[in-house]
Amino acid sequence: MSKKYKIVVFSNLKESLGNTLKSTFNLAKMLHGEIAIFHVKKTTDVVTKDSHLSAIRSLNSEYIGMDNEINSIVTTYSNDFGVPLTYSCAIGNLKNEIASYIEKEKPDFIVLEKKKSKLFNILGDNLIAFVLKKHSGPIFLTDEQNVLDIENDLSLGVLSNAEETSIAELTEDLLHYSKKPLKSFKILMDPNTVLKSTSPKTRKEVEFVFESNDNSIKNLSNYVAINKINLLCINRTSNKKDKTNKSLSSPTNINAIINNVHVPLILMGQTNNT
Repeated sequence: MSKKYKIVVFSNLKESLGNTLKSTFNLAKMLHGEIAIFHVKKTTDVVTKDSHLSAIRSLNSEYIGMDNEINSIVTTYSNDFGVPLTYSCAIGNLKNEIASYIEKEKPDFIVLEKKKSKLFNILGDNLIAFVLKKHSGPIFLTDEQNVLDIENDLSLGVLSNAEETSIAELTEDLLHYSKKPLKSFKILMDPNTVLKSTSPKTRKEVEFVFESNDNSIKNLSNYVAINKINLLCINRTSNKKDKTNKSLSSPTNINAIINNVHVPLILMGQTNNT
């Protein structure tokens, strides 16, 4: 294991936070990571009266309530899973508070719950796209129905454009917890591309290749289900010269994957591809 990861869960305290935390705890166990919860509530959801004094009272009361609720969650899950868990909360502009947290705390991993297309409006305008711009490290998207469970052996898949040739260090760390062959899913953006293996020399790999078309993501979803993948990593590149939105981690493509692929996802740390 090359490093210890600092993981933050951006929360809105929905009922499904339990499954989000279960998946996050399993991820933390594999990476020997430490977990923090950061809960943000919009000021407009708290302050409903014009009076300045009433507004202050509402903010103070809401903050105390938030703190108590998160503290209860932290205590329960820390005891259940035996993994350190800390928390903080804020009331204000959602994106500003999240951006400030990322800048100050510099987390390695950001965790969000994917809820199909609703995810893009859960905290305002396109939170995934916002976090992708602000955070160059990996982003873990939990699935509310399919909890990441490493007790039954990790079945890991990696999705990339066929032009990408490297396996991330993070993927190699995760592979230590899997006895099954790595499933490598590639999408051919260019039919003339010459395929190159992405797996470590000592790792058995099963490779699936799809042509880029309207059915690519649906085909991917079918193969993920057939092969019982329970964690799919998506290579994330930064190519400033490419304005064609081909990156698999672009908001448009991520939305399509979220809507069709029903397992937890990791958007890998950003790499340059110029």
